[in-house]
Amino acid sequence: MKHTLVALLRDQPGVLNRAVSLFRRRGFNIESLTVGHSEQPGISRMTLVVDGDNTSVEQVIKQLYKLIDVLKVSDVTADANVSRELVLAKVFAPPARRSDLMQIADIFGARVVDVTPDSLMVELTSEPDAADRFIDLLKSFGIREMVRTGCVAMVRGSSTVSAPKSVDRAA
Repeated sequence: MKHTLVALLRDQPGVLNRAVSLFRRRGFNIESLTVGHSEQPGISRMTLVVDGDNTSVEQVIKQLYKLIDVLKVSDVTADANVSRELVLAKVFAPPARRSDLMQIADIFGARVVDVTPDSLMVELTSEPDAADRFIDLLKSFGIREMVRTGCVAMVRGSSTVSAPKSVDRAA
């Protein structure tokens, strides 16, 4: 089963490497990893998508908490959440097929961000499953180059994945 984990980490050199090494040692394949600044200065937010059973994922979470720079870890898989990915794809698009490609982009809410005589670059921000479906449709045109950011997730409503208020940001 795929699990979406959100971890808050101190923004320090080597923290990401130590956290990811725990997954490697446990034999988990990280399907998606994104890290960026959070709303709190000095705190980074890491979103991981991993495949594993509940018991194994719980063990990894316990191990993450042993790292001094890990402040909070939440498995948001079962929580009502909003998950998004960004896809940039450069697709072969001769003039005869361009309108078909633009129609597919429009259906998915993607934007054309670059045009050349024989290609289009499209940008899509969507749920990971919708991104997969979009990419599958683009394959029939011929994808020249593509990149995906990986999943970011946030729990819906007033619930938050926030660091404890007592965090010493200078540490």
